[in-house]
Amino acid sequence: MLNFRQATKEDAASVARLMMLAMDKIVYDFIGENNYEKGVSLLENLFRETNNQYSFENTYVVEFEGQIAGATTFYDGEKLDELRKPVLEVLKNEYNKTINPQDETQAGEIYIDTIAVSPDFQGKGIGSKILDFLIEEIAIKQNQTLGLLVDFDNPSAKKLYEKKGFVVVGEKTLMSEHHEHMQYNQNQ
Repeated sequence: MLNFRQATKEDAASVARLMMLAMDKIVYDFIGENNYEKGVSLLENLFRETNNQYSFENTYVVEFEGQIAGATTFYDGEKLDELRKPVLEVLKNEYNKTINPQDETQAGEIYIDTIAVSPDFQGKGIGSKILDFLIEEIAIKQNQTLGLLVDFDNPSAKKLYEKKGFVVVGEKTLMSEHHEHMQYNQNQ
């Protein structure tokens, strides 16, 4: 049985590695090199802090038989600039990188930044259950629109999102990656 819970700072090492599964190319653009351990370190540090996109505050973990099997990070799209600012400061101060990423979300949606399932637990429907959880807790109970980006090179993910009721509402570029912007709105 799956257990969904709010993440804690103590989950940093596990969740940072899960986040890398979902966003390795973007993290490499952030730090300016294809260095997995440096990418994980960046995400761990951001995860432990408050008030940023990748904070434990914005993350739920999914446990299966007492182990972290997956995680999802999401936040109010209206707060993107506020949540992104500390990330940009860390990149500038610690990695000497100044970037100006495009907005991947917007006001009016709760943005699902990452969904990731540990390789040890893939193929068990956990990614689908994470989406079900988000749809139930945010779209249905809170009557909020959910948004996410799906890479054009990931048709299987897009197919899953469509199966769950997400529809393409546009396209967005984030760093060097081109994506389709999808939303779930129970009132559509």
